Amino acid sequence: MFDQLLSLVKENSETDIIGNDAIPNQRNDEAVELATQSISETFRNALQSGNTADVMQMFNNGGNVSSLPLTQNIQGNFIDNLMQKFGLSNAQAGGIASSLIPMVLGKLVNRTNDPNDNNFNISSILGGLGGSGFDVSSVLSQFGLGSSHQNGNNQESGGILDSLKNILGK
Repeated sequence: MFDQLLSLVKENSETDIIGNDAIPNQRNDEAVELATQSISETFRNALQSGNTADVMQMFNNGGNVSSLPLTQNIQGNFIDNLMQKFGLSNAQAGGIASSLIPMVLGKLVNRTNDPNDNNFNISSILGGLGGSGFDVSSVLSQFGLGSSHQNGNNQESGGILDSLKNILGK
């Protein structure tokens, strides 16, 4: 999963990292990896500490992730890392993080929710980001997949819940 996430960050870092004069060209790959690590470590920490509500909120929010607590945590981690590794000011690092992180997360959510995109699925995301020994099934059960979820129109909710049900064969 890390390689898929790294690729997604690379695809979306043209302006914020590669074209940014504050990050030396010879260190662009390092900055892309730093963004990817910030995303994966923050997800991992949330999942391992049992904070699945923020993770669920991200994947059920239709790609509108900018104001979510998990997004804010990822941005904060990325800002700290950029300041530490590249000597950027808080304003420089904040500008990069506030542009790149929500864009990447939004695309991650959209691709995960896209039934035609097999490169991203919730099981591999949770398993890959949860770390070794992480129990994906316990997190998936917190998504409430054992019961029927319906929206106000008495129709299946679709999106991430349907993807999760398909993964679990429910």
